Amino acid sequence: MSEHNHERKEHDEHDEHNHNEEKGEHKHGFGNEKTELYFAIGSGVFWLTGLILSFMATIPAWLPLTLFIIAFILGGFFTLIEAYEAVKSGKFEIDFLMLVAAAGAAALGKWEEGALLLFLFSLGHSLEKYAMNKARKSIQALSELAPSTALVKQKNGNLVEVEIEQLQLDDVIVIKPNSTIAADGMVIAGTSSVNQAPITGESMSVGKSPIDNANTTTTLENIDDENRVFAGTINGSSTLEIKVLKLAKDSTLSRLVELVKNAEKQKSPTQQFTDKFEKYFVPVVLFTVVVLLFAFLIIDEPFSASFYRAMAVLVAASPCALAISTPSAVLAGVARAAKQGVLIKGGRPLEDLGSLNALAFDKTGTLTEGKPKLTHAIVLDGHSQEGLLKVAIAVEKLSDHPLASAIVDGGKQLLSDVDSDVEIPKAENLQALTARGVKATVAGKTIHIGNRRLFEELTNQEVPLAITEVMENLENQGHTAMMVHQDKVYLGVIAVMDVAREEAQSTLKALKGIGINRMIMLTGDNQQVANTIAKELGITDPMGNLLPEDKVAAIEKLIREEGKVAMIGDGVNDAPAMAKSTVGIAMGAAGSAVALETADIALMADKLDNLPFAIKLSRKAKSIIKQNLWASLGIVALLVPATILGIASIATAVVIHEGSTLLVVINALRLLRFKA
Repeated sequence: MSEHNHERKEHDEHDEHNHNEEKGEHKHGFGNEKTELYFAIGSGVFWLTGLILSFMATIPAWLPLTLFIIAFILGGFFTLIEAYEAVKSGKFEIDFLMLVAAAGAAALGKWEEGALLLFLFSLGHSLEKYAMNKARKSIQALSELAPSTALVKQKNGNLVEVEIEQLQLDDVIVIKPNSTIAADGMVIAGTSSVNQAPITGESMSVGKSPIDNANTTTTLENIDDENRVFAGTINGSSTLEIKVLKLAKDSTLSRLVELVKNAEKQKSPTQQFTDKFEKYFVPVVLFTVVVLLFAFLIIDEPFSASFYRAMAVLVAASPCALAISTPSAVLAGVARAAKQGVLIKGGRPLEDLGSLNALAFDKTGTLTEGKPKLTHAIVLDGHSQEGLLKVAIAVEKLSDHPLASAIVDGGKQLLSDVDSDVEIPKAENLQALTARGVKATVAGKTIHIGNRRLFEELTNQEVPLAITEVMENLENQGHTAMMVHQDKVYLGVIAVMDVAREEAQSTLKALKGIGINRMIMLTGDNQQVANTIAKELGITDPMGNLLPEDKVAAIEKLIREEGKVAMIGDGVNDAPAMAKSTVGIAMGAAGSAVALETADIALMADKLDNLPFAIKLSRKAKSIIKQNLWASLGIVALLVPATILGIASIATAVVIHEGSTLLVVINALRLLRFKA
């Protein structure tokens, strides 16, 4: 497995400035971010009042000083607690540095500057947490989608309300109109439309109908979309009965929530860079501060001036904005993607997706629908298409061959377009002819449906040239063609094919429009079929006749040629190739535990439409991360020399410091409103 797949399992243990606190809760347990905000506001009120009174000659000096001390205490209360807990665990974080700087200012009698520092720091800290919680709440909203209870239908028909955690596999639950579905399962009664946007991001409701055989043992991913439902989606105007196929803790929604939460903790390349930078930067800052404390020994100034300068540098160099610049953007980007039905599992794929040079697609089920459809019904010698289709449907209704249902469904659709009351005759005595076709009787006449080998054996002569040309023309286009023969007469040719997805061509065109110029198709089908599909859709590099190991080799070759390549597949058969690629993207991951675990990015709906959106979001996120990185580093680069030279005071440093922190957070939160 590629190196990045191991990296995605590593959690970011970096806790600088307590930015990774879950749900905005302080570790100290003294209230929440609102409590700290109230303390910060109180600190500001006392500081401002003290400052105003200090300019009044008639006011005794002890009064403003008392107000500054109160402001100092209110602003430093939470800072002191968090600094203490960090030091106790062996960490010297930004809270500690700020507290030292404020205490230093107070020791020099500059209570107003120390109070200002702690007021702005606590205010910035609480506002920053408020802003970050706004992004987290977009994620937490996912976990609140599912209802807390469900109506279980008992064997006697009675309905009993139970907690969703108490639901068992194969329980039947009743979903009333306009209510939220409580569990993943399959529809066994009722017809309705369901809003799946909370899970898949689809804008249109999806029609749901009962599965043909509700007693069949199956899994959620093996059921057609019209027969399956997910917890957290919203029922339409009719009642549905659902057979539970997943426990609450294993539902698609639960897995989605867990993976999105974990995504916040995983480091991006930029985060890894900032961690390394801080590892060396902080010791250098502390060393510089110590040196500056003894500047009075070299230059003509009192110790108090050197001490003040050192404290100002300590404030200026604290890498608060740098520490939060990337995590805030990753969090907002992941939350925005989840709302669109795109699961991005951390900062690395979020950044990598936008810098891809090539996309490799699996064909079956990704670029195509993954199941054959009837594409042609060509009549011969003056026979009617209606007669051809009636015979073909009658025979294939008895067959369990994978292509049979495509012929039956497609034939019925063609007939209903002409006459909705067409009756299909009854076929009898079906006989499967291995590797050649089938034989049956319809209305007393013998019907054969199959390939050229069957009819060469049946007639002891070659298939007529005109029919052979029709067959070869269809086969060269990737169709599976079959002849229909009644007694001694050829009725016509029918063909089936795994057709391209409706949105595939427009999606690939959109990808080309955003600069993805190389799009590769990897398939086990023959090269002729690959070339046909590629020409239809706009694929630049069709690669056919590939085994699973050949797909892995193809990805390795593409990475050598292009640098970064994404592999888009179903997350099961394509798992090795997806693991080898820079970014593995799973299609239709809703309901599939394997796809969710395998992929770096999962398109929850079984549609390609969201791929251009995901790439654009990644590029925007990467741009914002760069902006934040340069802004935070740039401010430190300007502010540190300014404080060393005495140009900037502690007050100036703290205003700019906290302002830059809020700036990068607000900039990152723009991703929550991103529109492609």
